[in-house]
Amino acid sequence: MSYILTTQCADDVGLIAKITGLCHEHNLNITRNNEFVDKDAKRFFMRTELTGEPQSDFLDKLEALLPKGAQLTLHNGAKTKVVLLATKEAHCLGTVLLKQFEQALNIEVLAVIANYPDLEPLAKGFDVPFHVVSHVGLTRAEHDKQVGDVIASYNPDIIGLAKYMRILSPEFVGRFENKIINIHHSFLPAFIGAKPYHQAFDRGVKIIGATAHFVNNELDEGPIILQDVTNVTHANTAEMMAKMGKDVEKTVFSKALQLASEHKLFINGNKTVVFS
Repeated sequence: MSYILTTQCADDVGLIAKITGLCHEHNLNITRNNEFVDKDAKRFFMRTELTGEPQSDFLDKLEALLPKGAQLTLHNGAKTKVVLLATKEAHCLGTVLLKQFEQALNIEVLAVIANYPDLEPLAKGFDVPFHVVSHVGLTRAEHDKQVGDVIASYNPDIIGLAKYMRILSPEFVGRFENKIINIHHSFLPAFIGAKPYHQAFDRGVKIIGATAHFVNNELDEGPIILQDVTNVTHANTAEMMAKMGKDVEKTVFSKALQLASEHKLFINGNKTVVFS
């Protein structure tokens, strides 16, 4: 059977030898390995693909070999469970649902939750449950509580904001800490907040982009996962830029979910370690 072992801990001498040595003791074959040391933070990160059958005490033994507070997970290849949040725009949601249908992503979309009903036919077309949780008449905290309760009923690994045009409350972010991935229609840190394509047009930029990032309590400032760009010219209006940007957004968003599903992402303070 195949597994992925993810390890992060304080850096120390001989960590790779300790991990690979224990794998050898348990008759586990390493088929691929990536590691990285953040020398400033003195943190060690490693992703190891394995074949074989680890004994039940494998992680306990490994934890005893590593610095205190080591974070270890042995993933068994199951699909990453995802709940998607959306508003009215279809391109990011539709791309993920289509890629799931094609089995091009190692994810299982458990449900789509939106604050408008517009995208229900899209979700239903892929046999994905769709929930409308309207924000009308509710405070932000009240609405987030209702959305969060629906999410919690599915117990997902990841929450993907597929152009979910709502600012999340600190309570919501804390409830699903390090699980929320957003797609922002700008090459962050430039042009945060609303209407970034209009901001880009006003500045006369020659490239526009999209950024997938984890969500924290600072607007559009969470750890960046992935970015991409496309070229524009003086002849492109803000509206034209927005249309062009949708292709970049949906590609970056689906790739970020794929990285998460393959356990290639590690949060490192306000940055990420992303193994290819």
